[in-house]
Amino acid sequence: MMLWESFDKNEIYILVMLLLTYTAILVIPKKLPLNFTLLFLTWGLATSTLIDFTIGGGLIDFYKVNDSNTYELTDFLTYFLFPPFSYFFIYFYEVLNINKKRFILYILGWTIVGLATEKLCTIMGVTHYQHGYKIHFSLVVFLLVQTTTALYYELIKKKLKIT
Repeated sequence: MMLWESFDKNEIYILVMLLLTYTAILVIPKKLPLNFTLLFLTWGLATSTLIDFTIGGGLIDFYKVNDSNTYELTDFLTYFLFPPFSYFFIYFYEVLNINKKRFILYILGWTIVGLATEKLCTIMGVTHYQHGYKIHFSLVVFLLVQTTTALYYELIKKKLKIT
């Protein structure tokens, strides 16, 4: 693994976003117990890695990350952009007190956030689609992952009786 082939806007974007998102996690008021924070940071890393290795590489290979076909440090660091997304998804789920009536609207709202973030990543040169992949294909991925995440949160919250 090399540091990077060329240090340009995609590397800067990744480093700035990592700094901003993890700083925000540390600075915002705590609404979740530490074990939930760690769980959903891990959940975000696990789900993003699973999806990336499923559709982003291997046989399907719908996109490449960053600007080199060789594995760079920033390729590895991109995986750590997803845990804050998962954390904030659950954080605001709790802050906004999402219930059954607002569940679908919340998922749709975060799907728009996810698609906008993905679009920004393509503009910044982090993600490069290939083999006919289009951003609207990610709609299904976001709907599935976010619905699963919210249902998982509800399940463990109920099991642990956390309010």
